[in-house]
Amino acid sequence: MRESKFQAKLIKDIKERLPDCIVLKNDPTYLQGIPDLTVFNNDKWATLEVKKSANAAHQPNQDYYVEMMDHMSFSRFVYPENRDAVFSDLIDYLED
Repeated sequence: MRESKFQAKLIKDIKERLPDCIVLKNDPTYLQGIPDLTVFNNDKWATLEVKKSANAAHQPNQDYYVEMMDHMSFSRFVYPENRDAVFSDLIDYLED
């Protein structure tokens, strides 16, 4: 599956589960390594770096920003192989 198709389905699933949330696609040219998506729900936020597979290459600074933002809030790499676990953790975090 192409990354863009996986990302679009993931956004749709998040919005279906959390209908009042805001999902933003971040500009990859603004700050290299910032995760692809930011999700806001009530007073919480999370970021997701979307990959087409578990072995897809990481761009410079992606690991740094995912780790840093996970300490601030919630941040993960998500790909088809871990999608269900990450989605469940994301929903648990944002609904808590």
